[in-house]
Amino acid sequence: MPGYFSYYFDSNMLYLLLVVPAFILSLIAQAKVKTTYSKMSKVRNTSGYTGAQAAAAVLRYYGITDVHIVETTGKLSDHFDPGHKVIRLSREVYYGNSIASVGIACHEAGHAAQHAQGYVPIKVRNAIVPVCNIGSYLGIPLAFAGYFLGFEPLVLIGLGLYSLITVFQLVTLPVEFNASSRAVKVIDETGLLRGDEEIKGAKKVLSAAAMTYVAALAVSLANLLRFAVLFLGRRRND
Repeated sequence: MPGYFSYYFDSNMLYLLLVVPAFILSLIAQAKVKTTYSKMSKVRNTSGYTGAQAAAAVLRYYGITDVHIVETTGKLSDHFDPGHKVIRLSREVYYGNSIASVGIACHEAGHAAQHAQGYVPIKVRNAIVPVCNIGSYLGIPLAFAGYFLGFEPLVLIGLGLYSLITVFQLVTLPVEFNASSRAVKVIDETGLLRGDEEIKGAKKVLSAAAMTYVAALAVSLANLLRFAVLFLGRRRND
């Protein structure tokens, strides 16, 4: 019984030391996105482009003709759906002519360009999605089972599956940064936004959004380290 108390104490301490700081970083990143978006969504761009028009301009820039742009429900629910070749923009972004609307719409169109040009990181990310889903459901239960059965290979398999979530978050970073880079390039070269201040405003929105992915990676890595120390470290001490 003392071993179980020690296990839960170690678990709680690791949670406080590793996961809580990463989770706080995630909350800060999400708050930053909301405040930056709220500020830039109130600033109308001087070119008058709506988000839908800006996304269409990016598609034209890359010669993409088989992707549609549609309105979707929700706030900040904008995304590119590669399966249906559709850019889904929230109502505020689709019809809005703010700096934030243009920045976000161009970012999503940047993802469409990645798919059209066979950008390697996005291929890798899409390829590992099914295994990542399995890892998120089975990884930790398998590791727990292996730990309590005293069968370390099962622990390693469980942790290996769970680590794919971290790999997914890691691969997501270049995908998101590259989409934003593509967006800013087209915005600058085609005059979708005019003047340094407008372009800086779009960059702020996209940078704030990118930080949420960095925070997600930190949370995933912290959880992975926590479980690895609990399962593997404790097995070696038993």
